[in-house]
Amino acid sequence: MNTPTHPKHITLIGAGLAGALLATLLARRGWQVDVYEKRGDPRLQGYQGGRSINLALAERGRHALRLAGADEAVMAQAVMMRGRMVHFLDGRTDLQRYGRDDSEVIWSVHRGELNLILLQIAEDAGARLHFHRGLSAVDFDRRIARFVDDRDGGSHEIVFDSLVGADGAGSALRASMKQAADLGERTEFLGHSYKELEIPPSPDGGFSIEPNALHIWPRGRYMCIALPNDERTFTVTLFLPNEGDPSFQTIRNGADARALFERDFADALPLIPNLEHDFEHNPAGLLATLYLDRWHLDDRAVLLGDAAHAMVPFHGQGMNCAFEDCVALAERLLADDDRAAAFAAFQAQRLPSARAIQAMALENYLEMRDRVDNDDYLLQRALEHELAQRYPERFMPRYAMVTFHRMPYEVAYERGQRQRELLVELTAGHERLDTLDWDRVDALVRERLSPLPTDE
Repeated sequence: MNTPTHPKHITLIGAGLAGALLATLLARRGWQVDVYEKRGDPRLQGYQGGRSINLALAERGRHALRLAGADEAVMAQAVMMRGRMVHFLDGRTDLQRYGRDDSEVIWSVHRGELNLILLQIAEDAGARLHFHRGLSAVDFDRRIARFVDDRDGGSHEIVFDSLVGADGAGSALRASMKQAADLGERTEFLGHSYKELEIPPSPDGGFSIEPNALHIWPRGRYMCIALPNDERTFTVTLFLPNEGDPSFQTIRNGADARALFERDFADALPLIPNLEHDFEHNPAGLLATLYLDRWHLDDRAVLLGDAAHAMVPFHGQGMNCAFEDCVALAERLLADDDRAAAFAAFQAQRLPSARAIQAMALENYLEMRDRVDNDDYLLQRALEHELAQRYPERFMPRYAMVTFHRMPYEVAYERGQRQRELLVELTAGHERLDTLDWDRVDALVRERLSPLPTDE
């Protein structure tokens, strides 16, 4: 049985993105870190994550990668996305920029490649990685964790000081913690699911469509999106309701999918030659939000990332939020030898942030599928852009606050609500910006919006 002997020893469950990053942040500061992962080492056998292969990397995530010394290696394989390329039903397209210019963009990164980079950096920093070790039980009174080897069913026990659950939405550590204390857990399913498809490279080996954008085909109750990969492919995700027409109840096979695309995504259809095969062979993924009222069990265990607050993917912030969790937890552990106090302070800091980005991710789904081609929305977006130019010290689009800055999510959420109310009020009864009363606009902006906080 492994027994910790180092005064600053910690045991991480899960060697995915958050686990590998946190291991690096702590190991670089002299901690002894053991990481246990139920799967095999992807550096030896290839990535087998079974999760969406594309992720959107934003400033919050890049800040964490810089602290871990991983930003340069990750960015070498990232693809810039300047904005949303909206594909209208009539075949028109419109690029809606995320920010002011190319200094405000997001990046498409491959989950598997990112995991490989972070695992290597964690090991190089001194973290000890243990693969084929799936957590099966925890005796919190004796501080013993039991793992099972998926290859032979063998059981392995360790003694721990503290456990950190970075093992995703289906967290085994969370399941064990629930047996010891009420975490106030509840899961809300979205009522929509998704299937992944692929746009291969063009015949000449290049991208088939504009590479530096996140493509969206908004169709009201449902939509398609496509994110670029550095191997010149696009990962396409079809989001449909679980019930109704169309839905995954009515679109059951490849022929149904082709008919749907012929009707609603006609310009995408020629780009997806394996549509029928991919639709029939790729599993449908569920979309849900996980809420916990409690993330830690005194000094014995704490949860972060999806294990604590899984969210729907429509703001591209799940990974970025988890990386922020890693930075916050590392800072708390480095600042306070009392781990129970460190875990409690971490929860107090991050739980309000998690709730805010979970809410914004849900709101963004409605916006992406039903509003990006709406005239009222487009006018409000034009005014948003104008106000950001005129009053940069007071007005910043919510997307920019979330994506290009590191102010707490809850601050971005609250300011975003006030700004949205202002945009709706100012554009009511107008079809163009040049009919607005700009003296009134100026007065209301100064009255309703205090100067913006800084990131720190």
